[in-house]
Amino acid sequence: MPVLPLIPVATAADATWPDTRIARLEALAMVQELELALLTHDSATLVLDDWCVRHDLAPAGTQIVADRQPGAERPAPPEVRAALHVGADEPVRYRLVHLRCGARVLSVAENWYVPARLTPEMNHALDSTDVSFGRIVRPLGFRRVGLGSRILWAPLGEDWDARTADSAIKDRTGKNLVIPARVIENRAVLVLPDGTPFSQVIENYTGAVLGAQPPGARR
Repeated sequence: MPVLPLIPVATAADATWPDTRIARLEALAMVQELELALLTHDSATLVLDDWCVRHDLAPAGTQIVADRQPGAERPAPPEVRAALHVGADEPVRYRLVHLRCGARVLSVAENWYVPARLTPEMNHALDSTDVSFGRIVRPLGFRRVGLGSRILWAPLGEDWDARTADSAIKDRTGKNLVIPARVIENRAVLVLPDGTPFSQVIENYTGAVLGAQPPGARR
């Protein structure tokens, strides 16, 4: 099967954030808030469920859907097998999904998992449904162990905290803020209550987590 390029889908095309200092500050605050929530909760799916509702990204009652990408295949690299404590010959499956809130793809998630450490029912659901991995394996009572998190976008510029008042971010009247395709990358291992790892994930959170307009414009 083909190896798919790991490029998030275009997700922020409808964004109409004005390119102002206030909007950039709001964008930075939202990205930092989301990263903190992801780092302090075991289920990224539940974090996105809450995020989707609190930021009005879809109609009330909408839950995150995991759109499986058929034909996606990426053998587990040696470092993934090492993190999962499996040998070279033990089966490790791969799942690539777009985690969607309504029409907005909020995350492109890669997942390597050890099927022998899940129930037959869980493996069947992963192979045949668009339910997210976190929801399917939730009965396991897993914990999320972070391997690293990076904010990929600096709305105020990379050196904004070192600037003087005279060189601060200026409003660009009539211009819209250019929001990149990816804003956060997270890597984590999911482990059973006894500490046994069963999944490693790489999650790329897209510019769509910011919504079409700044929070102030939605009130």
